[in-house]
Amino acid sequence: MTSVIDHLLSGELIVSGRLVDASNATLYAECSYQDVVMPVIYKPVAGERPLWDFPDGNLAQREYAAYLVSEISGWKVVPPTVLREGPFGAGMVQQWINLDESVDLAMYYRERNDNLRRMALFDAVVNNTDRKIGHLLPTIDGLLLGCDHGVTFHEEDKLRTVIWQFAESQLTSAEQQTLQELASNLKADPTVLTSLITEAEFNALIRRIERLLTTGTFPLPSEEWPAVPWPPF
Repeated sequence: MTSVIDHLLSGELIVSGRLVDASNATLYAECSYQDVVMPVIYKPVAGERPLWDFPDGNLAQREYAAYLVSEISGWKVVPPTVLREGPFGAGMVQQWINLDESVDLAMYYRERNDNLRRMALFDAVVNNTDRKIGHLLPTIDGLLLGCDHGVTFHEEDKLRTVIWQFAESQLTSAEQQTLQELASNLKADPTVLTSLITEAEFNALIRRIERLLTTGTFPLPSEEWPAVPWPPF
């Protein structure tokens, strides 16, 4: 049976639309492989808008790095994601996720459930500077995934998120163990990420994990950096 990742890597991409609300080129496409069609999101590097605080042409790599951290940690909060060539050049390709339309995101993001807690911890680790409400993807099988992780892994603390209800909450023993294993696995093979982000950013990632373990709590909003992205949705 073909894995989702194999499908994303090997399938033929046919672009059929664009998500007009996205600040960078975010294309809706179909990925066809062995007579199976999978809807996907394709973000070509050529369509990335330059940012003053992130390297040009590097957002796709950060999206993929976020997926790898999601997988290595076992949190699995990012849809299957790959880097590959496409109709408009190299970019990020990610499986399209069908949402649970019964979930009211405007109310959901304020809850204190396990799915949001897991996402909040993931965002603290990858230093997500753009966790908006619309970047939360509750699925029909009761899971929660997240999208749009291009502005992550900055070496400076820039966490901006709408999920602050767990601030200063004590980490559980299971969460601490996950963080310890994540740090250990990343340090055992840093090249998994240093081919995607800078060495300074990788070192900052390890420091963030170690700081979480030292404090034993979820982080508080920064007093020096806007804590919530704008617009929040």
